[in-house]
Amino acid sequence: MTTDLALQLMGQMLLTALLVSAPILGPIMVVGVLISILQVITQVQETSLTFVPKIITVYLAVVVFGPWMLRRILAFATAAITQAASL
Repeated sequence: MTTDLALQLMGQMLLTALLVSAPILGPIMVVGVLISILQVITQVQETSLTFVPKIITVYLAVVVFGPWMLRRILAFATAAITQAASL
């Protein structure tokens, strides 16, 4: 394995990780900010108030974006194995 191929695979890996995690992290950040604003307005500092909506958001995001995320990861793995096998 050459250094160029290793660097290329590392770049593809980081890009794939960023793209796969974005559909989950984005909605969680939005829900977290909305819950924080709600807590500031109502002055209710309940731990489960932040935890439960985030878990529900993760579940919904995985259900909606899961197939796309899996295809993206499989495409990266296939390309990485193919490139490694061609050496």
